[in-house]
Amino acid sequence: MDPRLFKRALRKQAIAERARLVAGFDAAAAARAIRDRFLETFAPTPGTVVSAFWPVGEELDIKPLLEALHGRGCVCTLPVVTIKHMPLTFRVWEPGMPFIVSSFGIPEPGPDRPPATPDISLVPLLAFDEEGYRLGYGGGYYDRTIEQLRLLRRDPPYLTVGVAFEGQLRSDVPHESFDQPLDWILTEQKARHFAPRVLSV
Repeated sequence: MDPRLFKRALRKQAIAERARLVAGFDAAAAARAIRDRFLETFAPTPGTVVSAFWPVGEELDIKPLLEALHGRGCVCTLPVVTIKHMPLTFRVWEPGMPFIVSSFGIPEPGPDRPPATPDISLVPLLAFDEEGYRLGYGGGYYDRTIEQLRLLRRDPPYLTVGVAFEGQLRSDVPHESFDQPLDWILTEQKARHFAPRVLSV
C-alpha cells in the first residue's frame, strides 16, 4: 500500500483507539506522571526554552508540566503556524495569558507574544513505535520544524520528546524519508530514549 494512504487509514484508526483508551482512564494521574518523569529525566535549568503543545481532544494533558516548567524559570513556548507548509514558529506562553484560536481550531499565543527558539520540544502524536517514529496528524509541520532545528541546534543538541499514552505504542508506524524520528518518548509508564541520529549537513 502507498505509505501515505496507509498513514491516512492508520490515523483514523489511531484516533478511534485513543478515544477508547482514555474512556474511563485516570487522565489526571497520567498528566502528573508525565510531569514528574520529564522533570526527573531532563532536570531543566532556569532559562531552558521548552516548546510544548496545548492539548486538544483526547491528547494527554501536559498543562501540569507546563506550569511546573514555568515555576522553575524555564521559558515555555507553544507552536504557531505562521506560513502554510513551512516550519512552525514558537511564541512564549505564561499561565493565565489569553489565546487566539488558529484556523486549525488550536489555541495559540497571539502575535503580541515574543518568539523563542526551543532547546527541547514536547511533540504530540497519534501513535509511536520502538524506533522513535511517530504518527502525526498529517500536516508535516513537526517534521519540517524538527529537521530545521536539528541543523541549527547541534551543541548542545536540540532534543525532541514525544508525549503519549503507553497504549499508543504500535509495531507498524510507517515512515518515509522526510519523517523525523524522536529522541525520546515519554508515557505515563516509562521513558524511552533512542540512539542519536546522524545528521546531514
